[in-house]
Amino acid sequence: MHNVIIFGNSGSGKSTLAKHLANTQGLAHLDLDTIAWLATTPPQRMPIERSTEVIDTFLSQNTNWVIEGCYADLLEYVMPKANKLIFLNLPVADCITNAKNRPWEPHKYPNKQAQDNNLAMLIEWIKQYPNRDDTFSLAAHKKLYQAFAGAKEMRTENVCW
Repeated sequence: MHNVIIFGNSGSGKSTLAKHLANTQGLAHLDLDTIAWLATTPPQRMPIERSTEVIDTFLSQNTNWVIEGCYADLLEYVMPKANKLIFLNLPVADCITNAKNRPWEPHKYPNKQAQDNNLAMLIEWIKQYPNRDDTFSLAAHKKLYQAFAGAKEMRTENVCW
């Protein structure tokens, strides 16, 4: 059984690695971005209870999976069901470069232009990662990593998958 959690800053390569594992190891893939937000402007977090219901449904339908995201609160919920943790702890500068080179994510944006229009905000968000104290922060991710008793790895540089 392969149950993998991948987390890190925006632009760290979570989706890229998760897609690679899904394709090469036959894992079901859940991107937490798709279940963490309400369709509102400005964006608002979905109530945790609703997000965890979606996670429970995903887990009940899939034996082998990879779940990725930056939401320590949701990752903490699913951690007891995982047998591997991968923390993509890249330098902020690398995450910014990755964000600038990101291909269009159709599950998040209606078109590439809409995604690009959000880039300046995303870069500011990435820059704040080391200093925030929220569920999306480096501090929250370090705490998750330290708490996990199973197999885990921390990657600190871009890797081609």
